[in-house]
Amino acid sequence: MGLARQRARQVWDRFVASDPGLIRLMAGLRTVASIVLTLAVLVAFQIPVSLLVAGAMAAMVATFAISEPLPRDQAVTLAWGLPTAFAAMSLGTLLNHYVIIGDLFFVALIFAAVYARRFGDRGTSLGLIGFQVYFVSLFVHAHVGMLPQLYGVLFAAFCCAAVARFALVRATPEFTLQRLRRAFRARLAQVVDAQTALVGESSPEKLDRAVDNLRRQTARLHECALMIQGRLEDGTRDAASAALVQRRIADAEIAAERLGVLLLKARAFDDADTLTLHLPDAPALDAPAKAPVEDETTRRLRRDLAGLHLLITRLYPQDRGTGLAVVRNRLLDYREDENLPRASLAVQDAFRGIGEAARSVLGLRLALDGPQDEADDSPEATRSREEFDAEDVAISREEEPEEELTGLQRPTTRAAFQVGIGSALAIVGGEFLSSQRWYWAVLTCWVVFLNTSSTGEILVKGYRRVLGTVIGVIAGVLLAGLVGHHTWTAFALVLLCVFGAFFTAPLSYVLMSFFLTAMLGLLYTLLSTYSIAVLELRIEETVLGAACGMIAALFVLPVRTHHHTDRQLREVLDKLAEVSSAAVEQLSGGPAADLLDIARELDTALDNLRRSTRPLTHPITPLRVRRRTARYLVALLETCAYHARSLAATAELVPSSTRIAADPRLERAGRRIRRNIDVLIEHLEDEDASSEVESGASVASMLEGPEAVGPKPGSVTFRVLRHLHRLHEGVVGLARPLGVPVAETRERSGKAAQGLSGVS
Repeated sequence: MGLARQRARQVWDRFVASDPGLIRLMAGLRTVASIVLTLAVLVAFQIPVSLLVAGAMAAMVATFAISEPLPRDQAVTLAWGLPTAFAAMSLGTLLNHYVIIGDLFFVALIFAAVYARRFGDRGTSLGLIGFQVYFVSLFVHAHVGMLPQLYGVLFAAFCCAAVARFALVRATPEFTLQRLRRAFRARLAQVVDAQTALVGESSPEKLDRAVDNLRRQTARLHECALMIQGRLEDGTRDAASAALVQRRIADAEIAAERLGVLLLKARAFDDADTLTLHLPDAPALDAPAKAPVEDETTRRLRRDLAGLHLLITRLYPQDRGTGLAVVRNRLLDYREDENLPRASLAVQDAFRGIGEAARSVLGLRLALDGPQDEADDSPEATRSREEFDAEDVAISREEEPEEELTGLQRPTTRAAFQVGIGSALAIVGGEFLSSQRWYWAVLTCWVVFLNTSSTGEILVKGYRRVLGTVIGVIAGVLLAGLVGHHTWTAFALVLLCVFGAFFTAPLSYVLMSFFLTAMLGLLYTLLSTYSIAVLELRIEETVLGAACGMIAALFVLPVRTHHHTDRQLREVLDKLAEVSSAAVEQLSGGPAADLLDIARELDTALDNLRRSTRPLTHPITPLRVRRRTARYLVALLETCAYHARSLAATAELVPSSTRIAADPRLERAGRRIRRNIDVLIEHLEDEDASSEVESGASVASMLEGPEAVGPKPGSVTFRVLRHLHRLHEGVVGLARPLGVPVAETRERSGKAAQGLSGVS
């Protein structure tokens, strides 16, 4: 029984890790619950099938359109959404028989709905409700005589949506953040599992798979950390608590990432830094140059990684005990050099990395669960707690005001004109295809502009919409044939499709379009309007709407993909320069700063760049050279960001540590890295800039004194020299694809370079 419970817990942990915070699951369940409640209420009043369909669609809109994080804001938006829905339904019903006036109003409504995004989440939600309810009126062919019943249906749908949101499937920011924390722990445990698979593995094929799995799990851990960051402010009681949790999450993520790199170094990989490449098709690492370390060390490494996994998974109060404290103390002792095993420097670094990871897990427990019994602490555990207490002193940093855009420079205004003109084209073309169902083209034109920022993103989204629709039509034909005239069977399948659409929406737009189109086939069956010709028309209208959206994106106030990505790239470089400069300044003895917060801003900017380059890296893009360049740039920036985060994490230890002293000699290396990044930014802003990136001498050669040759293992120089060197190499490597000239300096120091090779 205990084994079955343990297996069930492991399966649940994997599911939690695959859906951080259960956000996708909750969204799907909330929408389904809202629709089921609405149908139950309407059936009790013996509402006809056509109005049941309208109620189900209205309940779905009233659920997914609300996006505010706080329940009180959600309630206010839902309250405003009901009169908005009444107005949209009334106008849609009244104007349905006036073709020209109705079409002109529909275009004006679309423009207003998109323009309303400038007013934040509430404006976006109300605009979405207005558009979708107007669409529902067209879908069910509403007329004036149906208005009283339609008002009742809308009222019931919004009330049921409120019950589902605030009672049945309640999701407060605090609960969501708590689930995200559990997901982070599960992700962290999966990373340690992947790291354990590296130890002692001798088969090159299995080792390649283990490295690929480690890269994948590390990327997922990073994704979960970013999700937590986006919900900290609303999910914690105050700003200080949010900053503390963010600091500990970042510390644990960096420690796990560093441990993976050190384990790869111990396995004699030539370039373990490629672990930080989050691209799914990044090339596999080479096979190890030599056999694994001796059996005794391998067994010890496996045992300690298992102990680290135990510390991560047994973070709950009922799981703690004296045995767990013994494991924690043993791992923390690896932070002291005298407790390391007698082995090569690379293997000792791996054990030292386990000690740092155990320290980060201790900090994570203190931040999430509060202080616990300290009776079983070893001297190293006590010292770690004291370091955490010193680090927890609040460090405030003023936020820089964002530049306010006006007129057509504002993205919402630009998108409103684009969608308005694209929708007008879709209406004209849709009327030629069908005077009854032309609105499908308008809907497609509308959705391809949602959550897109550039022409390339719109093109890719339009292609995915068409692909998902074609596959969904095939599924709709099969489902309609199976359902026949069984109304409640059709509604049950509709609910499954709705859940599938909302559960897969963040993962694949093709899958979401597939489920929605299959659902529409079932709805047509319920309305007794199903036919193969109708589904074929659905494909034609979808293709037309996507084409109109693409035309509008290309010719109406276009935001070129390369301009958008260049802007995102400049932002990433700005954040990279800020993080590296602040970290090196603190490592050199400068004032303390909230470095991990700055490093998280770098991660956010890099994530935005990764999304903006998806059109360039998509398999269907004909620009092969640009695709390779974009992938290369993102890969280099991923590596640079990893080393910048590691510098920040190490610098955070300096002010509070009694064993790690600052080294003023590092400031010179930091200045050169900052200057090179500034040169890259200058060339992005002005292609005719004449400045050059400085390369040549290694970072180690820039340090003077005996530690430049062989820094002591416990010194801050030893900890950061490799990261500075790799960061410098990455920044110089960015110059070639960006077309920035590189100036070779003539100063060389073979002795210093030899010292660096011993570190890296």
